[in-house]
Amino acid sequence: QVQLVESGGGLVQAGGSLRLSCAAVGRTFSSYAMGWFRQAPGKEREFVASIPWTGGRTSYADSVKGRFTISRDNAKNTVYLQMNSLKPEDTAVYYCAAKYRGAALLERPDVFGYWGQGTQVTVSS
Repeated sequence: QVQLVESGGGLVQAGGSLRLSCAAVGRTFSSYAMGWFRQAPGKEREFVASIPWTGGRTSYADSVKGRFTISRDNAKNTVYLQMNSLKPEDTAVYYCAAKYRGAALLERPDVFGYWGQGTQVTVSS
């Protein structure tokens, strides 16, 4: 089992950057695939990025490809989402999620069994 706590959200102007962190409490963090999802008001939760438990190939939504980078530090039990060139349409609550030994279908939120409480990201124009 793992507990997740996001941080790093805030208000930023368009074109700016933020780095989100998701700290995991649990002894087997390295065995979990990690994902970032977001949900804007009135919209469904959508996939942003993922990294498998093996730390191999990362995956991104087309809307963030080339601007966002997901990474993990197993020694710190933390996954990061570096967000550059932010746009107003990136405004949402961002959630991290964990899936034990996940390696496939990581763009689907129903695959993940553990979720953080979310952190708000607001991008002003």
